[in-house]
Amino acid sequence: FFFFNSLQDQFDNLEKHTQWGIDVLEKYIKFVKERTEIELSYAKQLRNLSKKYQPKKNSKEEEEYRYTSTRAFLATLNEMNDYAGQHEVISENMTSLITAELTRYVQELKQERKSHFHDGRKAQQHIETCWKQLEASKRRFERDCKEADRAQQYFEKMDADINVTKADVEKARQQAQLRHQMAEDSKAEYSSTLQKFNSEQHEHYYTHIPNIFQKIQEMEERRIVRIGESMKTFAEVDRQVIPIIGKCLDEITKAAESVDHKNDSQMVIEAFKSGFEPPGDIDFEDFTQPMKRTVSESSLSNSRGDGKSEPKFGSKSKGKLWPFIKKNKLMSLLTSPHQPPPPPPASASPSAVPNGPQSPKQQKEPLSHRFNEFMTSKPKIHCFRSLKRGGAGPEDFSNLPPEQRRKKLQQKVDELNRDIQKEMDSRDALTKMKDVYIKNPQMGDAASVDHRLAELGQNIEKLRLEVQKFEGWLAEVEGRLPARTEQSRRQSGVYEAQNASGVNSCAQDRESPDGSYTEEQSQETEMKVPATDFDDEFDDEEPLPTIGTCKALYTFEGQNEGTISVAEGEMLYVIEEDKGDGWTRIRRNEDEEGYVPTSYVEVYLDKNAKGA
Repeated sequence: FFFFNSLQDQFDNLEKHTQWGIDVLEKYIKFVKERTEIELSYAKQLRNLSKKYQPKKNSKEEEEYRYTSTRAFLATLNEMNDYAGQHEVISENMTSLITAELTRYVQELKQERKSHFHDGRKAQQHIETCWKQLEASKRRFERDCKEADRAQQYFEKMDADINVTKADVEKARQQAQLRHQMAEDSKAEYSSTLQKFNSEQHEHYYTHIPNIFQKIQEMEERRIVRIGESMKTFAEVDRQVIPIIGKCLDEITKAAESVDHKNDSQMVIEAFKSGFEPPGDIDFEDFTQPMKRTVSESSLSNSRGDGKSEPKFGSKSKGKLWPFIKKNKLMSLLTSPHQPPPPPPASASPSAVPNGPQSPKQQKEPLSHRFNEFMTSKPKIHCFRSLKRGGAGPEDFSNLPPEQRRKKLQQKVDELNRDIQKEMDSRDALTKMKDVYIKNPQMGDAASVDHRLAELGQNIEKLRLEVQKFEGWLAEVEGRLPARTEQSRRQSGVYEAQNASGVNSCAQDRESPDGSYTEEQSQETEMKVPATDFDDEFDDEEPLPTIGTCKALYTFEGQNEGTISVAEGEMLYVIEEDKGDGWTRIRRNEDEEGYVPTSYVEVYLDKNAKGA
């Protein structure tokens, strides 16, 4: 009985130990599961970080990524995205190779453990039952033997007693024989039961229990091996992605090594290069001589180039004032000079009026101030199309420096060509669809696509005209053509004629007679700007009415934009009196008008005068 209890204690110990092994396995599964969640969270954060710093489409940031340093940073962001992908791979592999496999194995292990301990308990119960049977047989045999002894003693006592009848003696003898036979039967039964128990006990302790313990041992060893293999897999999963992570890091290093400071500097130069020639030397101005101030051909504010003078009035092609293409007549219609008018000559000619009005003394402008104004001045936009479109800038980008304007025009040409290609692809697709409809009328009506085909044809033609227009401007900038042809002028006029409605809104934006941004005058004088239909609209406008007449007191050479040349003693019409800026607007004839210094003329206003 003590041995049985000891064996039962061993089963309890084994049961506790195997349950502890399963708990360890489940704890490891939970550890790996949390590791996969960390990997997924880390990968997600890396992806969000990479996405956060990616350049936004159609934004200024996207343009900044043309430099090698920013491209290297973009490559780093992309590699970090791939790096995050490898951590996702780690999570997926650990989940499939460790967590899922071990979870399934734990379920199998629990079932196997339950089966083994069930068999052990069953064997233990069987041997205990056999032991109980043996004990019962033994007690029965012992009892029968004692009963047989008592019956024998009673018979012998009766047989020795002379007072007992013969019948009683015989009865006692029979009873003793019966008890003795029962004892013999119990003895045989006990012997058989004992023999059976010994056989069962031997089988139990030498076969059944060792087999059960062996199976439990094998189960536990498999569990230990399995958790060791899982730990090895845990390391291998990490090791498998190390080469790919190494490649990501190598690509980041390669991108960093591709950073070229010289190239980036050159790109900045190309991006902001204006194409202007440096200004020439400033001529010495002698203030000791009582004569009109002479402006050098290489002056910062009035560069003419190669000694070529501006064409006189009546010519359709004027010198170009960078960055605006204007005609003198157009400017005279819209703007009056901003700079102070020149003083009249110190001594009047004989034909001058003796008591004529004298011009106030004008203080000369220091050259340093003019140079600072040149360096800090900004372009004034005189573009009626831009005003009509909300101030987006001239269509021909004439408000930009030459090099920047060339780039913008080239971009516009490329964009229009891409649009043409898209429209042509759409037209080709519709043409094929129409052919299919013609061959198979049941599929659709061929006439239904005609309207769309016509629209596409018109769109393509308009885009081609736009391309020709921008190519003409581009050719002018690049110097391939001296001027736009009449055909291109007419084509561009189709799109520009409707934009003249915003002309009057530019009247308050005036330029000085020196002209704003005339630094490229020497370069652009050779390229005559042709008259366009846009300009012709102003040629046909109703001239302003005259408000009086005037007589020129001195000769004035109108060399700047918006001015007009007059000869001493010449009579002219006044169409706009002095607004306080020292300039009076006059007209010689239908085609020639402009501004002259008020101090150079004697004005006779006539409020009842009509238009000339």
